[in-house]
Amino acid sequence: MSNSIFFDTLSGKKTQRPPVWFMRQAGRVLPSYMKLREEHGFHDMMRTPELACKVTLLPYEDLGVDALILFSDILVVAEAMGMKLKFDPAPVFETALKNLKEPVKFLSPDFTQLTHVYDAIDLIIKNKPENIPLIGFSGSPFTTLVYMIQGFGRDHMFSDAIKFMYNNPKQMEMLMEAVTDLTIFYAENQCDHGISAFQIFETHAGLIPQDLYMELVAPQVKRVLKAVREKGVPTIYFPKGLGSCISKFGKEETDFLGIDWQTSIFNVRKYIDPKVGIQGNLDPRALASDKESLDRIMEKYFEFGQKEQNWIFNLGHGLTPDLSFENVKYVIDKVKSYDWKR
Repeated sequence: MSNSIFFDTLSGKKTQRPPVWFMRQAGRVLPSYMKLREEHGFHDMMRTPELACKVTLLPYEDLGVDALILFSDILVVAEAMGMKLKFDPAPVFETALKNLKEPVKFLSPDFTQLTHVYDAIDLIIKNKPENIPLIGFSGSPFTTLVYMIQGFGRDHMFSDAIKFMYNNPKQMEMLMEAVTDLTIFYAENQCDHGISAFQIFETHAGLIPQDLYMELVAPQVKRVLKAVREKGVPTIYFPKGLGSCISKFGKEETDFLGIDWQTSIFNVRKYIDPKVGIQGNLDPRALASDKESLDRIMEKYFEFGQKEQNWIFNLGHGLTPDLSFENVKYVIDKVKSYDWKR
């Protein structure tokens, strides 16, 4: 992709500034999105390719970001495995896997349930500017699975899902394998439809001990990353809450690592593979500050970005709906106008 600061950074080329995009940039922080929500529900928007395309493009049109991310949800994989889902407004499954004696047998994969995503990708690529890349994504098999086991997303500790994991190790292993297989199929098809990069969201890495994560989850994540990279598409892996074990993912596994807001952007470079790029890690809650405070917070990122070429400016988690559009745009404009002295 020519003339793309995001893709140049992913490819290891020197740029005059870091590229900037935000997780959950296509959402409730945008007045244009909220206007669409007056007429359409989230689930309908996600499953209607024309609407998904429109929402995906909004952050470029309204905020001026350097990359788009597909408007969808990690739980489309669960739907494609036969689980009926509604958003109320948090995700709720008709049947929770924790309530079944043989949850693996309950799953009934239907790949046609993912067609609307590929149709949306085709429309986005047709309508987006040539130099603005499209990021595809999925949840990590573990993050997707804890929702499926729990049955809903209101309990952010996923207490029942974690109990299930400890009490049913064999079933958990089989479920992880099944979700990973479908996630790989889904990711490969996104690549075939023309995405420029692929991000794995491991939103709930911090739910379990690090050693258990590396034993149970990491091998499956690495399978997904490997499948995407074999398609020639660069990868970003964002494991929120994984802590120092993020160092276990090197250049052999991923191109970039997303860093959460709980981790020091300065210290992380000391213990991860120097060939791996970094994305993140501004605390999204900082965007609720006044502009004077934002300027002060941004100073350390200016210092970091002057020295670190292999870095994408982003958040340490997604935008929240309580943030103001004006502050989000202010930070993006500041990243783009600052003299990074590179």
